[in-house]
Amino acid sequence: MTLTDTTPAPPAARTRSARKRLVPYWLLLPGVLWLLVFFALPMVYQASTSVQTGTLEQGFRVTWHVATYWEALAEYWPQFVRSLVYAGTATFLCLLLGYPLAYLIAFRAGRWRNLLLVLVVAPFFTSFLIRTLAWKTILADGGALVGALDALHVLDVTNWLGWTQGDRVLATPMAVVCGLTYNFLPFMILPLYTSLERIDGRLHEAAKDLYASPATTFRKVTFPLSMPGVVSGTLLTFIPASGDYVNAELLGSTDTKMVGNVIQSQFLRVLDYPTAAALSFILMAVVLLMVTVYIRRAGTEDLV
Repeated sequence: MTLTDTTPAPPAARTRSARKRLVPYWLLLPGVLWLLVFFALPMVYQASTSVQTGTLEQGFRVTWHVATYWEALAEYWPQFVRSLVYAGTATFLCLLLGYPLAYLIAFRAGRWRNLLLVLVVAPFFTSFLIRTLAWKTILADGGALVGALDALHVLDVTNWLGWTQGDRVLATPMAVVCGLTYNFLPFMILPLYTSLERIDGRLHEAAKDLYASPATTFRKVTFPLSMPGVVSGTLLTFIPASGDYVNAELLGSTDTKMVGNVIQSQFLRVLDYPTAAALSFILMAVVLLMVTVYIRRAGTEDLV
């Protein structure tokens, strides 16, 4: 017969055990404090601002004027739609350009892999503003790129779509989308590369042994297994692109302003803080809804 030892642990042992249980929470504390100070509190302040009324001279006070949301949306809905269209187009182009490059780096680069990865992140070594300003020179009227597009009759198609004007690319929707695509392309490539690099090469060999063509292998094996990278890359591209205002400000015109430009103007020029805060929350809600639907449709809730 075995007797169970019910002798209580000494106080010192209990103290050490309690400290060990608290270690994970202490490690989380800096991150929680950071989110609280720089995310939660500003969000509460912005929510309060969005339901205020008044002027800069008289001051603003909370009156729970929720009609500001409807008024802002009714007045600036074209900029909202334009932002989503530009961000969606740029995201699609980033995926179209980034997937082949990520595939090349993951499976075909060999000893050049590290160099190619450095080249992917190299644009981050330069200021976002300087990179965007460089596109003003690249897309300048009479430049080599515009001349090549004109010679290939690409501008004929974009003119028909309303994305360019004649032989001019700068200050058109195409210029803004080009800037968005370039600036956010690394955010697409890196998640794609991470997912592709994790794929076991023996799966490709097995598909080949089963007489699957390269196209079938990609469709049945590679692309489904890379879906976490596709979802992560599209989210990392679409979310910041939808709220961007630098590209539209520097590469576009008054007809290509995005909602980010409106928010920036309301905050810093018009000084209509409630409208700016309401526009910010509307944009956040729209993007959050779209992202939720997208993740559910993609079926990667547990992988993102």
